[in-house]
Amino acid sequence: MKDAFNKAVKRTNITKDVSVHTLSHSFATHLLEDGATLLQIKELLGHANIQSTTIYLHLANTTSGVKSPLDHSPKKARTSDASHARLSIIHYSFC
Repeated sequence: MKDAFNKAVKRTNITKDVSVHTLSHSFATHLLEDGATLLQIKELLGHANIQSTTIYLHLANTTSGVKSPLDHSPKKARTSDASHARLSIIHYSFC
């Protein structure tokens, strides 16, 4: 497969360094961005260990569309109040 991939890359005149591994990264990142779970991606890539799959988390834009529960608070807080509350929650969750 590696040889066939490299021949295809040469035929297309792609100038960037690409490999079968690059293709695998792109595949996994797009799956993650489209909502697949890490366990599903692990299975599709044939990884034996979930930790091999977690490297794709930093590559994907998975936070788009995710809102904080504080953004849905029934009480209309001023922006500065909501921001302060978020920072307080983050601070206490890591302490």
